[in-house]
Parts: sequence; C-alpha cells; structure tokens
Amino acid sequence: MTTSIPARASRTQPPIPDDDFEEDDSYYPQRMPSSAIRYQDTQGNQVIQRGRQRIVIHNELPPKRRTHWLLILGTGMLLMFLLYLGVNWVGNWWAMHQMDASYGFPRTYQMDAIVYPGDSAANPSHYIFLTLNGTIEIIELPHGDSAHARIYKGPALLSDNPALIPVTGEFKNVRGKVEMLVHIQSQVVVYVNDGIQFKPQ
Repeated sequence: MTTSIPARASRTQPPIPDDDFEEDDSYYPQRMPSSAIRYQDTQGNQVIQRGRQRIVIHNELPPKRRTHWLLILGTGMLLMFLLYLGVNWVGNWWAMHQMDASYGFPRTYQMDAIVYPGDSAANPSHYIFLTLNGTIEIIELPHGDSAHARIYKGPALLSDNPALIPVTGEFKNVRGKVEMLVHIQSQVVVYVNDGIQFKPQ
C-alpha cells in the first residue's frame, strides 16, 4: 500500500487566494474627515473653527491673575497682628532682662545709710531689701555689724508673679530722725526710727 506525499509548494509560487477572505477597512488607518477652518482674526490671533466650536490661539502671554483685595487686606492684618505680638514679646523680654540685670533673682536691693548715733561714713548701717516668696523682707546690719543683724518683715505682695517684683528703699530725715521708706512699685511703706530700730508707721 503506497501513500502519496504532497509535493512541497514552491517558494516562487504565489499564494493561493482564499475566496473566503475579505479585506476589512478597520485594519488600515483612516484619516478623519475634517471640516475645520483656520484663519486669523483682526488682532492677529490664529482661529480654528469646527462647526460651533471655536478655538483662539493668542500670540501674547496670558494676562496676570489679579489678587482679590480681601486677600490683601487679610494678609496685611495678619502680618500686623504677628508684628504686634513680636514687639510685645520683645518688650516684655527686655523689661524682664533689665530687672534680672538690676535686681537679680530673688529680687534684691542694697544700700548703706547713716541712721543711728553710732553710724559714720566709715561704718554705716547696711540694708538689704529682698523679695522672698512673695513677701518683703528687710535685713539691717547696724553699723555694718552682722552680729547684731535684724530682719524687718514687710507686706505680702498680691500679684500674679510676686517673686518678680523688685523692692527698693531710701532714707529721709524727718523732724530730726531718719525714716526708712520702702518702695514697692507705686506703693510706699514708711518705717519710723525710734532711735534703736525701725517700726512700721
């Protein structure tokens, strides 16, 4: 029994067309129908019009967007408020720095005075005015001698930060006796000299 082998197709033989094959136009790029009209307007801008759609290509740069005046006003007010806070903070800091440099912490003020009969320019009495725990205390060293030191308790300070309030003192001759005047902000507390020590008036 012999089997016939089909002969190989020649390379030069054209392919046999398939009658069932039909070409489809979708396989090929199609140029879209265009009815666009291009022209230039009176200002020299290029215009592309397709039906009711119109595109204008401007030659100059687009106009700058204007900022609304409320935004400018709001920004200015915010900057002024921040400037006020900054100036206020710097002012408070500077005042506190001056207090610390002048009176230290706790607030302390010292001075010498000729008060008692035994005092002299060489050996005056020494006074330390101190703000301690919100209370004024005055330390007296008669004739500069710490062995006979006295402590006068002053008034309590009613404030938010009493420890930061400085106290100062001065001595004035009133009717032949030297009185001690204690200055606490705008308040003055007078201590009367009885010849031996001071007593609050």
